[in-house]
Amino acid sequence: MSQKTIGVVATTAAGRRAADVLAAAWPSEVRLYGGASELRTAFEACDAVVAFLAVGAAVRSLAPVLGHKSTDAAVVCVDESLRHAVAVLGGHHGANDLAERVSALLGCEPVITTASDAAGAQALDSYGADLGFTVENPELLAPVGAALLSGAAVAVTGADNWPLPALNVGEGEPEAAITISDLAAADGLVYRPKSLVVGVGASRGVTADEVLDAVDRALAAGGLSEASVARLASVDAKADEAGILEAARRRGWPVVFQPAEHLAKVEVPNPSEVVLAEVGTPSVAEAAARYDGPNRPLADLIVPKTKSVPTADEAPMATAAIARLTPRGRLALIGLGPGARDLLPPRAVAELRRASVVIGLDQYLDQIRDLLRPGTEVRATGLGSEEARARDAVETAREGRAVALVGSGDSGLYAMASPALDLFADLDDVDVVGVPGITASLAAANILGAPLGHDHAVISLSDLHTPWPAIERRVTAAAQGDFVTVFYNPRSKGRDWQLGHALDILRQHRPPSTPVGCVRDASRPGERAWISTLSEFDPADVDMYTVVLVGSSHTRVAAGRMVTPRGYTWSGV
Repeated sequence: MSQKTIGVVATTAAGRRAADVLAAAWPSEVRLYGGASELRTAFEACDAVVAFLAVGAAVRSLAPVLGHKSTDAAVVCVDESLRHAVAVLGGHHGANDLAERVSALLGCEPVITTASDAAGAQALDSYGADLGFTVENPELLAPVGAALLSGAAVAVTGADNWPLPALNVGEGEPEAAITISDLAAADGLVYRPKSLVVGVGASRGVTADEVLDAVDRALAAGGLSEASVARLASVDAKADEAGILEAARRRGWPVVFQPAEHLAKVEVPNPSEVVLAEVGTPSVAEAAARYDGPNRPLADLIVPKTKSVPTADEAPMATAAIARLTPRGRLALIGLGPGARDLLPPRAVAELRRASVVIGLDQYLDQIRDLLRPGTEVRATGLGSEEARARDAVETAREGRAVALVGSGDSGLYAMASPALDLFADLDDVDVVGVPGITASLAAANILGAPLGHDHAVISLSDLHTPWPAIERRVTAAAQGDFVTVFYNPRSKGRDWQLGHALDILRQHRPPSTPVGCVRDASRPGERAWISTLSEFDPADVDMYTVVLVGSSHTRVAAGRMVTPRGYTWSGV
């Protein structure tokens, strides 16, 4: 995909200064333009426009050249004092997101007025867009969208096995219908998924017309929509076949050529010894339709090999077969950070709103329920069921759903990413998205000062999953290596001796004055932080909600803050 371009139009000195900020932050995207007279030029040349102009002036200038919202550039207007970034045109085609990006950079307030965004609902004109869905009858977008926003019942067919965001479909007798289908006959507002692979076999010298004749006959035989064709596919021996390449070009379809040795292993209903002798695989059309790459499940063959009918009295030179792809589910692994809403990454918010199923510990899900789209399925469980949550998330994603698996901090640090990803050993059948989160150690460190200024180790003292002898060896290694050491899960009612033992190990390698910092409920209501020393620290002061940071031999306290110098050389090493 080509790089999106953002035209930035500025007239005044203040506007030009702000434009320079955007250009410095996004150098590969931004094109700078002059005053208002160049607004139309930017609008016609770029994918999006940020105009440091009044909304009225921008609208009057662009009105004569407006086309359709799906093809026009998105437009955001920013006022002279940089107070607001207003999504003016193409809200669901980039302007809303761009207004958010501009606001985050310039300190503006994004102004987004599209009805679905105001209600927190999924916009229908972008529903499934990132999956390649196309709308067959866009004239129904407005009335069906209005039904959804008003809370009326809307029947949705075909969404269950696609990783789509949630829709709030209401209850009762449906007043409208949404259908996601590759079948030609479909009712209501129809979305066409890219779910079909057309395998093509051809004799040398075949024409594009004959290739498309075979393709169209296969589509008709299956009652399938041309709009749902994801690609043409054939064997690598046909990579230079002009008729196949031209047929794909005419319809705007990608074309892939698979190695014969891979196609030869695909089970098909109509293998041919003649084809095997010619190109190294007993099937081209059927096998190429089914094969979706290594470590991927084979697509289901729904239309077997279909021959073209040449215009002259000649033998058919093309065959086509059609398979339906298994949709890839989506699993977002999200850490909510230490708990404060303003420390929740924007990317995490976007993924939460992208999901139709959200799974996590009940107390964590309670923090973010207000961010979820209406209609989102929430599966909350209690403490002690991490593996069950991970398995539920993976199995649901493998059904083709869009799933968010939620934990605290960063999902990859003592959290849900590890048990979830352990379940993918044999098959790459789900798209996995990891969202970085702010960990408890980072939140606590920033409250205490800069204790992690040099090499450090993070160790959990919970022996529920790790035997204590292994934990003890790790603490000893950190002590011998003079690492700043962060302890998670330091102490609970049932584990009240481990922290004291770990500190005894550190005392063998650190001076008694070594700072020890503690933060309880970092970034949450009731936050408490204090600094002690190895000689004076009392383990009884901490619990499972506390993070303990023990300095290295070079950590000191400056103006009440823990600091570990960044220097990489010092005496004695």
